Amino acid sequence: QVQLVESGGGLVQPGGSLRLSCAASGRIFSIYNMGWYRQAPGKQRELVAAKTSGGSTNYADSVKGRFTISRDNAKNTVYLQMDSLKPEDTAVYYCNAGVSTIWGQSRDYWGQGTQVTVSS
Repeated sequence: QVQLVESGGGLVQPGGSLRLSCAASGRIFSIYNMGWYRQAPGKQRELVAAKTSGGSTNYADSVKGRFTISRDNAKNTVYLQMDSLKPEDTAVYYCNAGVSTIWGQSRDYWGQGTQVTVSS
């Protein structure tokens, strides 16, 4: 009913930049939260950054000052600009959206994940 499609992952050298995108589509009435999580091998999935429909943002301490989350509410799309990347940022990045459907159901949806590898 709702799909999240991510793009923009890849291989980058330390200090480099990447921009992730995630577009939501389907029977959407409204999206209240959109954000990014990541999961490195052997570790739990963790919040990277999130942004509400009202504009409030939340960042993990480890990415503050380096990553920037933005949203285009008209396009149901969220972006993650990642600068000054470090090897410890290597992980699978997942898009997350809190969605209310046209049938009045509310739940979280997840993208399929996109690999980000920071290595020289």
